[in-house]
Amino acid sequence: MAAFDAKKLSPLDWGVGGAGALAFIALFLPWYGASYLSFSATVSGWSTSYGWLGALLIVAAGAYLVLQRSGVSLGNLKVGPAVIVLGAASLGALIVILRWLTLPSGGAGVYGYSYGPRIGIYITLVAGVVQAGCAFALFRASGESLPWAAQGSARVGGTPGPGSAFGTPAPGPDFGIPTPGSTYGVEQSLPGGEPQDSPPDDGASPPTN
Repeated sequence: MAAFDAKKLSPLDWGVGGAGALAFIALFLPWYGASYLSFSATVSGWSTSYGWLGALLIVAAGAYLVLQRSGVSLGNLKVGPAVIVLGAASLGALIVILRWLTLPSGGAGVYGYSYGPRIGIYITLVAGVVQAGCAFALFRASGESLPWAAQGSARVGGTPGPGSAFGTPAPGPDFGIPTPGSTYGVEQSLPGGEPQDSPPDDGASPPTN
């Protein structure tokens, strides 16, 4: 394993890794809370239903990129590292956005009562969006293909099957191959078993005695 060298990281690498580290810290900050006058109660990202899953995906995307840049062997995968980072970052950001949109919020300003999202989820939300943007730029620069795009190219460029529009035409009478019982130069058999040449098909009547 090669030693980690921070100088080899590009600005986009720093964006992905830094966003992952920020999301990890934000998991321990208040994500949701309620307050009344001088009293308040909050919960961290670990206690906001499925919101923590999105944050962990953001953390995982950053950690995976840093490990990959450090030369750590991460196994042979069917997709490239840029696709993995983009998928994890995008899915993580989407989950955090959904959790933020579905958190109830409100309050009564006259009585000093309020409830709703808190600073932690906003930090994670910004980190996820920034990371997804950096991951997309890295994906574009890597030249990798999405799994379904690669499969579609393989189907188009592969060997076509018999009778397909891009292959060899299927055998049939339209392509000069006679079918059984036709008279295109094929000898017919008499009841006695002796073959008889087919009559010429030139439109002339046979000679009469």
